[in-house]
Amino acid sequence: MGSLLDVPGLRVGHAQRTGDGWLTGVTAILAPPDSAGGVDVRGGGPGTSETDALDPSTLAQNVDGVALCGGSAYGLAAAAGVQQFLESEGQGFAVMGGVVPIVPGAVIFDLGRGGDFSKRPDTAMGYEAAAAAVGAREADDGALRGCVGAGTGAVLARGRYKGGVGMASIAIPGGPVPGPPGAPEVTLPEGLVVGALAVVNAAGAPVFPGMPAVGGEGLFGDAPSGGNTTLAVVATNAALTPAECKRTATAAHAGLARALNPSHTLVDGDTVFALSTRAVELERSPDFARTVGLVTVQTAAAEAVRLAILDAVRSATAVTTPAGTWEPYPAPAEVQ
Repeated sequence: MGSLLDVPGLRVGHAQRTGDGWLTGVTAILAPPDSAGGVDVRGGGPGTSETDALDPSTLAQNVDGVALCGGSAYGLAAAAGVQQFLESEGQGFAVMGGVVPIVPGAVIFDLGRGGDFSKRPDTAMGYEAAAAAVGAREADDGALRGCVGAGTGAVLARGRYKGGVGMASIAIPGGPVPGPPGAPEVTLPEGLVVGALAVVNAAGAPVFPGMPAVGGEGLFGDAPSGGNTTLAVVATNAALTPAECKRTATAAHAGLARALNPSHTLVDGDTVFALSTRAVELERSPDFARTVGLVTVQTAAAEAVRLAILDAVRSATAVTTPAGTWEPYPAPAEVQ
């Protein structure tokens, strides 16, 4: 299965509150310096901040982190806490007198699921999540999955089952691969990896191969819960430009659509961020070599997102609050 942390240099941290009216949290993904980023928002009910800073035509060409938050639009305040933590580490866009970390954010709707509508993430919780961020050598992999961070208050399948956080990765074999018809082979570098983290709070139900959907008969004849979203961060060590990151985020939405039915609805805020640590150069000449390398990475990105979503569903645990009880989705033990 793997995890987002299989991409060297990335760190992930969670902060959450449960009980006494709380059921929400924040997930911080911290990128190494000089990383590139992109984003693609496909859902009809998104809540985001600083996504314009990832436009390839803007001044800042790096991204320092991503904040995924509960609390609907109120929870966007937590992104400032992630930014403050990165500033304390001296990482960000250099300006006169200091740095300004580039930290886009996105939220899920979990308001009131702990019993108190006013209990939602703030700047302090965002800082806490970033301060807890760990890399691959420090991580307790299981503790980074399930009902933690931004997945603490997540639900799915029209609010019937518990959602959460999941991760996955795809290792891309190095070596020669076929080029276009009549063209020579393209050599992919060794050590390429694509990882993903997903926060699943979807209106739709998960699609496990060979299993009928449970509670996923669509939205017709049964009202959706009204507050849904699946958020994903897909990352790679392949050296991508900001424009290539944006296209990778677009391609990764295919994994979201394969894992959830329906997806990208009016009541979902489905958003995918793509990050590149720019550590491993792809072959870029002639032009078809660049195309082969990018399509390979983007294909892996879609699959990593699909697997991360299904891992989130499988990792969720039962939760009871004054607002209700949510049991885990009846998922298979193994995700394929």
